[in-house]
Amino acid sequence: MSRLDFTLQERHEAELRALLHRPDGHEAAAYVLYGVSRVAMDPWDRQSRLRLTSYRVIPVPDEDLISASDKHVTWSTKSFLDLCRVAKAEGLIVGIAHSHPGGYPEFSTQDEKNERELYRLARNRNGAGVMLASLLLIDGDICDYAARLWIDDTQPIDSDAVIAVGARLRVLNGLSGFSGEAFERQALAFGPSLNLLLARLKIGVVGCGGTGSAVAMLLARLGVGQIALFDEDIVEVSNLNRLHGARRDDADGMRLKVEVVARELAGLGLGVRPVVIPHWADADEARDALLSCDIIFGCTDDHAGRLFLSRFAYFYLRPVIDLGLALTPRGEDGQVGNMIGRATVLRPGTPCLLCRGIAHPHRAAEEELRRAAPAEYERQKREAYVRGGGNPAPAVVTFTTETATMAVNELLQGLTGYRGDGGWAAQRIRRFDLGIDRLQGAKQNPGCILCVDQGYWGRGDVDPFMDRVG
Repeated sequence: MSRLDFTLQERHEAELRALLHRPDGHEAAAYVLYGVSRVAMDPWDRQSRLRLTSYRVIPVPDEDLISASDKHVTWSTKSFLDLCRVAKAEGLIVGIAHSHPGGYPEFSTQDEKNERELYRLARNRNGAGVMLASLLLIDGDICDYAARLWIDDTQPIDSDAVIAVGARLRVLNGLSGFSGEAFERQALAFGPSLNLLLARLKIGVVGCGGTGSAVAMLLARLGVGQIALFDEDIVEVSNLNRLHGARRDDADGMRLKVEVVARELAGLGLGVRPVVIPHWADADEARDALLSCDIIFGCTDDHAGRLFLSRFAYFYLRPVIDLGLALTPRGEDGQVGNMIGRATVLRPGTPCLLCRGIAHPHRAAEEELRRAAPAEYERQKREAYVRGGGNPAPAVVTFTTETATMAVNELLQGLTGYRGDGGWAAQRIRRFDLGIDRLQGAKQNPGCILCVDQGYWGRGDVDPFMDRVG
């Protein structure tokens, strides 16, 4: 049987709480349409996984409500069947949500009976293969959620986690377990719940060079339980001044960067489970691992990779923290140029990398051509259709590591709010040469299909993948 989890857009969770928390103390209900991502095999638990992402919240029409009390809510199925038609047409999963205002922490026997009947209605309406999602707001002292999915009319699949993503990342169904003694002092700073959350998170690091290797090491030392490492490159001698854990024999042996970083993570003895993905993040072979992650760190310096991850953040509600480092080479006059580190958080509600002017489609197309047809790329470069690679960019380990630290601290802000209630900074710029930080806004393109239109937010799997053509 597949594993299951739910991710709600923060705005949808707020809508649901408003709809389901009635001032008279009666139960209430609402509908939710979900996108879904299908993971053939999660690389950590080696099982298939369904990940539901909220796409739209729809109130139950007032005229459909039949009766409600502090122990039940009943409504006509007309609006439910109408929603089934919409779900089939749009390739979404239909869901119901209701509350237990008294705080009863589980689905009741009556809930199970009602949901089984609704599932059968949905199957009769939409045909075989239909699924029905159910979300329960436990609206007592704990205000948690429980969730499950009906894929047949026998027994539903219980969700492992319910997460809300927005200005913060919040786990809505409680945390349990224990953290090791290695993280006791961290608990003194943030409380034990952070250690429990970090231990259950699955985090991807895309690009395992100077910033990526530093990010991976910091995540492991924070107690992140599962880390996926994505990179196709091998260690070279020029990497040794900044790639954490790399040695000269790794360069001489042409070892993959992901293997070197994984070796160092495992050697820490902190319980982290690294997964090695020796491919670019947009490769088909990387997809299951990428879809299994809860958060992604984008540590790649190419435009194609950044555009791919930018799209991924909105389609799948997986926050992407994109890192950048720009060091201008020393000029002929001996003056040091700009030294800038950047951490950008991509999630619904923030400007994408296109709108920020950080990733450029034309440059991405050149990079894709270079990877897919190097001879053609060289021909076009000679004829000035594409830009040449030029001289290598400057790289200093202290700056790559500080940029990584800045980005990982943004993760901590998103999980704990230690800087206050403002949530993640959408973009933080650090001027190493001036010793200052700036929070940088962006003017969004009114027609941007990623960060303005909202039609892709939480959409999940579509064909072609993420609606990419070409």
